[in-house]
Amino acid sequence: MSALPPYASPLQRTWFYTFRILCGLIFFFLIFPILVILPLSFNAQDFFTFTKEMLSFDPAGYSFKHYNDFFTNPDWQQALVNSVLIAPVATLLATAFGTIAAVGLSQSHVPYKPAIMAILISPMIVPLIISAAGMYFFYSRIGLQGTYWGVVLAHAALGTPFVIITVTATLVGFDRSLVRASASLGANPVTTFFKVQMPLIIPGVVSGALFAFITSFDEVVVVLFLGSAGQKTLPWQMFTGLREQISPTILAVASLMVAISIALLTVLELLRRRSERLRGLTPG
Repeated sequence: MSALPPYASPLQRTWFYTFRILCGLIFFFLIFPILVILPLSFNAQDFFTFTKEMLSFDPAGYSFKHYNDFFTNPDWQQALVNSVLIAPVATLLATAFGTIAAVGLSQSHVPYKPAIMAILISPMIVPLIISAAGMYFFYSRIGLQGTYWGVVLAHAALGTPFVIITVTATLVGFDRSLVRASASLGANPVTTFFKVQMPLIIPGVVSGALFAFITSFDEVVVVLFLGSAGQKTLPWQMFTGLREQISPTILAVASLMVAISIALLTVLELLRRRSERLRGLTPG
């Protein structure tokens, strides 16, 4: 963070500190719900509030019982298995489709690129409830509603825009002369893509894949529309727990998902820095 210069005027000094206070308040507003969930997940009682023992930091007020319930309860474990079975496959499909689309749209001879891009990224712009309703009516006509592949394809459609955007951003600084040099040496387009383009755009591809994975792993609306009882995912189980029984195990699951998200965001930041180094920029 840049320091305040000694020659700054009173107005500049006021704005300097006001801006940082506003940023701190916004950060606190965004992060406070997470800070509340984490300690509550260790509550020894079946409550969603801080007990007297917790507020006094009495060890008797804290317990791993809710985490133990998550790892031993068959309903939660089945939901975890479903999420693990759905999210990676949806991520692979979204990554493949999004990368191909981004590479294709990077070609200068492709007509109507703005319109095509708008259509491809529309799943992340259109309200999710509308997309879910449309998918439900379409999938029910072709027999995919209530099936594993129906949920996977729906999640792949939701994750593809994130891959397109990240890969397209990586291709902005791509040197097209490398492709022409590869072609002049006799390499076909497929070989050129995997030997020349992919090593350079891999940070964007992996970043998009991580976003697609998070989208699929955390999604609940589409699963409620398209999934059957056999496709209950973790978010679905959490939604059911809040609506029907107010299970504190939800707090433990939420804490674990926050930890996973933090780990994935750390990987994204490392990939961003690597991408900038490959493009000759100084990581910021």
